[in-house]
Amino acid sequence: MPNGLRVKNYMNNFKKLAVPGVQNLKPYIPGKPIDELERELGIKNSIKLASNENPLGPSPKALTAAQAVLTDIHHYPDGSGHKLVQALAEKHGVDARCITLGNGSNDVLEIIARSFLASCNGAVYSEYAFAVYPIVTQAIGAEHQVAAALPKDHLTMPYGHDLKAMAGKINNATRLVFIANPNNPTGTWLDADELESFIKDVDQNVLVVLDEAYYEYMPDDLQPKTDQWVQKYSNLIVTRTFSKIYGLAGLRIGYAISHPDVADVLNRVRQPFNTSLPAQAAALAALDDLGHIGRSVQMNTVGLNLLADGFKHLGLQFITSIGNFITVDLGRDAAPVYDAMLREGVIVRPLANYNLKQHLRITVGSREQNERCLEALEKVLTGSRPR
Repeated sequence: MPNGLRVKNYMNNFKKLAVPGVQNLKPYIPGKPIDELERELGIKNSIKLASNENPLGPSPKALTAAQAVLTDIHHYPDGSGHKLVQALAEKHGVDARCITLGNGSNDVLEIIARSFLASCNGAVYSEYAFAVYPIVTQAIGAEHQVAAALPKDHLTMPYGHDLKAMAGKINNATRLVFIANPNNPTGTWLDADELESFIKDVDQNVLVVLDEAYYEYMPDDLQPKTDQWVQKYSNLIVTRTFSKIYGLAGLRIGYAISHPDVADVLNRVRQPFNTSLPAQAAALAALDDLGHIGRSVQMNTVGLNLLADGFKHLGLQFITSIGNFITVDLGRDAAPVYDAMLREGVIVRPLANYNLKQHLRITVGSREQNERCLEALEKVLTGSRPR
């Protein structure tokens, strides 16, 4: 047999060599980069409202701190992230042994799955919940139980998590329950009392993972004090990120807060040096810049209202959000609208992978970006309507 044919046949078997969960895994698809769009279509001055990034960018203090350590990047970072861990422990009023650092909160979610799931176990999460939950569950070969979300005509929280339905999916094999609050991509949220009641009732052998990537965007009166709940519920893990309101998405840094015994397990699985020297320095500085956080929240509130008003003007339904994004129902297949908006130089996020084929998720940008997005959407929708 010619060598070329042998190589071809061997390569065709690579997928079969993968573990069963990976063979049928649908990879996470990130928002389209601006450079890629402009290269493909030969256009300039595009805007990206697809990945829930902070339009204000990072804190100036974070930039200065990251730049200050660049001359030391030939050294490995502190593998324990001691300074950042101590600062996070102080911020949340917990013991430093409760903190686990990650390469973004996605890394933390994967560490949690690899620590507590096996092929004989399962995870529960809600319909329309963050796409990483099924990815980390299926990659390990664990069973995933998807609870139906609240119906779209629900009076108070359409498309939101139905905690009763989620509780009904928990069985003897369940080890993890993933809850995003606020949830991506819907922007929906859970009442603090209802959420704590759910956690209180969950069996101690089941860990509840509260993914709070967008926590800082929540109004103060809606923010559950989950970092303090960790001290009451030993099976609770809270994850946070510096990618959203802190504007450090490109540096990839996040963390978890959990009972010290849980954190000990997570830190056994966590890879050494999984957070970089500039990321640790920038995150530490960003924590102290309350002014930047306040300005980010204010811009987001104004932007959410502007986009919502724009959708109402266009006669479109949308899901009320308290994240830094809003999901709009176009009442038609969203794919052609998404493609047409790309040609207008506006990148948003289609949600067919969440089984929301008529919806687009739009990140709140600057006022100019929000207005440009609405103008492009109106132009596309008007041009696509039959005469």
